[in-house]
Amino acid sequence: MNLQIRSKSRDPLRSRSEIILRNTVVASLILFFLAFYFIPIGIAFWGSFHLWNPLKGQFRYTGLKNWHNVLNNQLFWYSLKNTGLFSVIAVLARIVIGLLLASALFSRLVKAKSFFRTLYYLPTITPMVAVAFVWKNMYDPQFGLLNQLLGTKINWLFDGRYAMLAILLLTIWKDFGYAVVILLGGMYSLPMDCFEAAEIDGADACQRFFGITLPLLRPTVLFIVITSFISYFQTYIPVMVLTQGGPGTKTQLATYLIFDQAFSKYNFGYASAMSFILFLLIALLTALSFRASGRKEQ
Repeated sequence: MNLQIRSKSRDPLRSRSEIILRNTVVASLILFFLAFYFIPIGIAFWGSFHLWNPLKGQFRYTGLKNWHNVLNNQLFWYSLKNTGLFSVIAVLARIVIGLLLASALFSRLVKAKSFFRTLYYLPTITPMVAVAFVWKNMYDPQFGLLNQLLGTKINWLFDGRYAMLAILLLTIWKDFGYAVVILLGGMYSLPMDCFEAAEIDGADACQRFFGITLPLLRPTVLFIVITSFISYFQTYIPVMVLTQGGPGTKTQLATYLIFDQAFSKYNFGYASAMSFILFLLIALLTALSFRASGRKEQ
């Protein structure tokens, strides 16, 4: 009995120093999220009801005027259409390329798996601004590497037929490694007994992939789809570096329109209203994805 009491009193999880450390960490996290997330979000939401121009010192209450103007702005809806199309194509390409490369690396035929995983993931951790400037030089109509390889003279960034394709190529190249690593990790966690049984029954590689691998990877694929949509709906750096929304409005994405309103025209209230409408759309898409996934699982 005395030994049990002594062991409880010496339990490090119940010691005073441990309690102080845990409370300090939790309090620090709360303060961090308050200072850098919740308070700025609250200020932006309140600012969406104001004529807000920090350069002129304007912060005048206008009610729902900013929200009304955003909802009646054809350019905003056009940019949302562009953003949706851009996101769907980028996500599909990310999933398809990721599945193909992850399946290849998962097979027994490929050697030096660690090298290829690192090689594919390197673009993902490279800063987008640096990548965008490199690809901007590659897209140069006179001296660019891409035209030299293809033997063409396409003005990739200033021709409305190719500008969005140019941004998509950059985005897909940079991001497919993320899907490769996540899907490969999911494949290594799958039960090998199913594959061995299917192989004994005579199932070929294609049948094993569509009959076993893909259904079991559904939660992993859903995770990539949701995180990718959230990420691509917030894309603006490639547009800012390569095309500035042009030619015309061909590559105008919603987040770049918000960036332009806030930091070029300093119309912070209008940009804040756009941001929260975009946030609501992203939240709705995420909820629908989870709901669709839950129905499939049932």
